[in-house]
Amino acid sequence: MASGHHLAQVNIALPVEPLTSERLASFLALLEPVNALADAAPGFVWRLQTEDGDATAVRAFGDDRLIVNLSVWDSLASLADFVFRGPHAGVLRRRRDWFVPVREAVTVLWWVPAGVRPTVADAEERLAALRRDGPTPFAFSVQRPFPPPGEQDAPAVDDRWSCPV
Repeated sequence: MASGHHLAQVNIALPVEPLTSERLASFLALLEPVNALADAAPGFVWRLQTEDGDATAVRAFGDDRLIVNLSVWDSLASLADFVFRGPHAGVLRRRRDWFVPVREAVTVLWWVPAGVRPTVADAEERLAALRRDGPTPFAFSVQRPFPPPGEQDAPAVDDRWSCPV
């Protein structure tokens, strides 16, 4: 665990059709079980959700069609373990069935003091910074992580981040 800091992450996705479409039904059916797995995952701290238990109703990034996933983890390793191991990896491999491929960054990471819950506005600012400036300590990518404030060594990047999904 990063001493005094947690790792915030946001990823956004543009569905190929409205969430109410038959094509997205399989994605929506997986949403609750995958969120439950995240909530129980080692290192999970928090995720953005409405009273419905997910964030599909959250509007952000200037496009009402986008889906926002904003969460906090105790470390890069915990996030990587959840994303690329177990059932979530299978869902990730199917993302092209449900979401439009996007050329610019759709995921950004940053460190927050332990106990801080990032806002959608924070996420928008960090993703804009990553897209504009590339990876920096303010906003970085999974392939180019930076250490928490006050620490010297960047978290190790391993093969999980280059998973061909």
